[in-house]
Amino acid sequence: MTTPTADPASGPAPAPDPASASAPAAKAAKAAKKADRSEEAVARREVLAPVRPHLAVAAVLVFLSSICTVLPYLLIVEAARVMLDGRVEAAWPLLGWAVAAFAARALLYSGALFWTHLVDADNQLNLRRLIADTLRRVPLGWFGKRGSADVKKALQDDVEAIHYLIAHAQVEYVAAITTPTLTLAYLFWVDWRLALALLVPLVGYGIALSTMMGRDYRQKMETYEQLEKKTEATTIEFVDGIQVVRTFGQAGRAHSRYETAVDEFSDFFTDWTRTMTRTEALAGILLNPICLLVVILLVGLPMIDAGSLDPVDLLPFLLLGLGLGSTVLTIGHAAQARTQADAAAVRIHRLLGTPALEQHQLTGTAAPGIAVPETAAPGAPAKNTKNFDDDDTTAGTVRFENVHFAYREGVEVLRGVDLTLYPGTITALVGPSGAGKSTLAALLPRFHDVTDGRITIGGDDIRELPPEELYARVGFVFQDVRLLRDTVRANIAIANQDATDVEIERVARAACIHDRIMELPKGYDSAVGTDARLSGGEAQRLSIARALLADSPVLVLDEATAFADPESEAEIQTAIASLVAGRTVLVIAHRLHTITGVDSVVVVDQGRVVEQGSHSDLLAAGGTYSRLWHADAEATQQLTGREESNR
Repeated sequence: MTTPTADPASGPAPAPDPASASAPAAKAAKAAKKADRSEEAVARREVLAPVRPHLAVAAVLVFLSSICTVLPYLLIVEAARVMLDGRVEAAWPLLGWAVAAFAARALLYSGALFWTHLVDADNQLNLRRLIADTLRRVPLGWFGKRGSADVKKALQDDVEAIHYLIAHAQVEYVAAITTPTLTLAYLFWVDWRLALALLVPLVGYGIALSTMMGRDYRQKMETYEQLEKKTEATTIEFVDGIQVVRTFGQAGRAHSRYETAVDEFSDFFTDWTRTMTRTEALAGILLNPICLLVVILLVGLPMIDAGSLDPVDLLPFLLLGLGLGSTVLTIGHAAQARTQADAAAVRIHRLLGTPALEQHQLTGTAAPGIAVPETAAPGAPAKNTKNFDDDDTTAGTVRFENVHFAYREGVEVLRGVDLTLYPGTITALVGPSGAGKSTLAALLPRFHDVTDGRITIGGDDIRELPPEELYARVGFVFQDVRLLRDTVRANIAIANQDATDVEIERVARAACIHDRIMELPKGYDSAVGTDARLSGGEAQRLSIARALLADSPVLVLDEATAFADPESEAEIQTAIASLVAGRTVLVIAHRLHTITGVDSVVVVDQGRVVEQGSHSDLLAAGGTYSRLWHADAEATQQLTGREESNR
């Protein structure tokens, strides 16, 4: 194969055209922008779908109020005509009807606003219930990727942002369209030439507004929100960490990070709004009543002087034309609120669309995660399928069968894990950091669903179990303990509301937290956060007591001893071992010396089970576990040596 070369006689090869090179990027950006707008439209339509019939009622009321807005001026003009003809008495009824129309306009418009606010209050309640119901049904792993601030933003901030779309947007936009339209229609009927002249400043404002918004307005709004979040996060970090940074003499550095974030936000906002403010100020002059008055007089007076316009016909332009600016300005002033409300609608729509933790009917169907034999096409290679044993097994027996899992497509965290956990045994998961231990444990209580393969408890695929039954079978203890702002007793009894004081005390003793509870001002009735200030290890032991009280046949302890001191850790392990009869326990621990007495040690590395056996057998094998053990022992010895040298 020959390589083409440039012909010297023809001169140098032409350089690539930058415009043509950037064309694909511009096309992709345009497609992305179109997709964003389409998503906004869909989100706005679906989020507002339940209230649209009610908003239609408001739209009718606003339309009628717009008629009543224009009608009084029309009646006043006619009254003026009558009075100029010398029929003063005939003008009074017209003026009376004008006053009635003004009153009707006020009642209709305020009624529409009152109605939309009632609808919005009901909608906010329903939205929060929907979001809360969605959060109740989403996989628990969903919360692991998000903080409480994200949930709060969805339940409070985003729902409140939708308030504008419902309570104000419909009323304001209908009024901003119908009132100028009816006004201009009437003015064109009076004199089309003067009405056409009045359109010039309105069109000018529209052009200025589109220029001010710009094509990249949405992108800049996103940047604005990102920088705003960054500033908020830096502020919280600075305030929360002030004790630490001052202790280590880093207050200046932390403060400079805070200043950098604030300056970045300020510079962006200043650069963005400088041009917008200048343009808005100039555009606002076009809609100023004085400017509109000048236009009307400059065009109308010469026409009157020429005899082509009746002087009384100038009156409706003076009465109605000067008010056109305020109604048109409504659209411009509401643009940003509408953009923010649309963004909130998108976030709510995405949240409500989060797949729920559902009960699947897998028997006889090709459900996700189960390999189903298919008839291969002639000449095609046979697919690697696995037939799972569907026979009933002992209750509490947990099987991981050819389990694969990926947080995102193409990047597997677990690869073909086969593992069996038996009742009455403790199985410890160990391995290097990032090996997949916590992920494997999180699949058992369905924090996530397997990508391929399946997990069974007592022969039942966990995806076929209702969530309530699954969580009755599987108890778990998080690394990051969450305690309710309630009594210690209530925090333990949340796992079993009917538990007696004797049962609560028994599990507290088993979790080595009873003595600490009795030291609190009110014992078990002490309120967490006020009477009770628990350390991380104490909170962890309290959560272990809660899990033990649930008496689930399967117990998952994900780094349950992470915050415990060595003595408490050993006591907790001993307590768990004494309560393991008839229960399947899966423990994850980095401190390998605490799991030497477990029934089985499973070593996970790079998403696979590489070793399994007892502590002594794995240590003698000289594999991954042996390497981890010696590294852990060396680190412990060094730490002990430093502590002794400091004494």
